[in-house]
Amino acid sequence: MDGIKNSAGKPVLLKIVAAIQQNKDYLSEVDGLIGDGDHGMNMNKGFTMFADRIKDKDISFTGGLNELGDVLFSQIGGSMGPIYGTIFMNMAEAGSKLEKIDLNGFAAMLNAGLSALQEVVQAQVGDKTLIDTLAPANEAVQKAAKEGRDFADALKEMKAAAEKGRDSTRELAAKFGRSSRLGERSRGVLDAGSVSCCIILCTMADGILEQTGA
Repeated sequence: MDGIKNSAGKPVLLKIVAAIQQNKDYLSEVDGLIGDGDHGMNMNKGFTMFADRIKDKDISFTGGLNELGDVLFSQIGGSMGPIYGTIFMNMAEAGSKLEKIDLNGFAAMLNAGLSALQEVVQAQVGDKTLIDTLAPANEAVQKAAKEGRDFADALKEMKAAAEKGRDSTRELAAKFGRSSRLGERSRGVLDAGSVSCCIILCTMADGILEQTGA
């Protein structure tokens, strides 16, 4: 599998929107255990606004990511809007000139998103945030790209790494956000941001695979 045309990426983005919409109650349920309980509502609001904006547009994958990032950054309250906005807009910028998004291009995009986020937040792997999902997913993609692996295999490995990272947050103590006030009592519950990040990455991978027939 050699990748997808950037211009043909809109269905992938809409698939991600649908996944967030379908999981909005679950995300709020997870968030409500140790947080404000509004993560699903906020994510659903932002992704639905984005879908409404692009429904009649002929938009590329990176163009859509930039639009999504802008909506989340400017329209969604709390910390998650700016966090996801930063990730998506920097992914978009890194891939904006690509006609075809192959493994090397996708690796550059994902790495740009993570790197930009790490410039504005202090959280690291082990702090019970979406970094626990995004960082290992990125690591898996970078390793696959360096080894010259097939894009389809890399996406499947990214999904596995994201899921493992998400699951790791269950036994971690939160160090950032409202849940950090609970300290050790935050153990035993998944981090909501890590869950939504996993949904996004896994759905993105599935969408790309579907577009290529892999």
